[in-house]
Amino acid sequence: MVLKVYGSTDSPCTQRLALICHEKRVPFELFVVDMKGGEHKSATYVEKQPFGQIPYIDDDGFILFESRAICRYICAKYPDQGTPLVPKDPKALALMEQGASIESTNFDFNVSVIVGEKFNPMRGFTTNEALVSERLALLTTRLAGYEAILGKQKYIAGDELTLVDLFHIPYGEFLLRLGVDILVNGSFPNVSRWWKDISSRPTWKKVHAGLVSVQSYD
Repeated sequence: MVLKVYGSTDSPCTQRLALICHEKRVPFELFVVDMKGGEHKSATYVEKQPFGQIPYIDDDGFILFESRAICRYICAKYPDQGTPLVPKDPKALALMEQGASIESTNFDFNVSVIVGEKFNPMRGFTTNEALVSERLALLTTRLAGYEAILGKQKYIAGDELTLVDLFHIPYGEFLLRLGVDILVNGSFPNVSRWWKDISSRPTWKKVHAGLVSVQSYD
């Protein structure tokens, strides 16, 4: 049975999930949630996702939400399919989980707020420029830590690509689309090298070109 994904084509979290599906070659069917129409707040929806957020999956009756948890689930279910993204060695796995914490608390914590505020005018709200400046300054200090890590190794958790690297891509791409070029302007050369590497993956290009259902992989 094809994995059912309930989300939105322009949602970074849905894109994150789709990216991992492509990497692991897991077919999925996308069911677009009408966010503008409030579908995500309907009684039917919150029965599956009690926070009224996207995405969630239905895997033959198994319901799961939170994009990072879903990505881990996919990797656990299909460990030997597609790209290896979760190390089996305990120490390497611990380094990946360390990187996952870094992404959540140092990258997403800042970038998701910047992106959200920058998009506010499109939703009829005013951008809080003071908050954007504050989070951008904080992101800059955090990227100095990334620069140190990536000066010693190719990826966040070592010299092999993991889930953690890919978790960064959707919000990082939105940041660039909004004219914030800190990932690529050379202020942090190792970060720029890493970003160019991960964002040029064919799987991300596929998601970026258009998030659509995939019934099978050749």
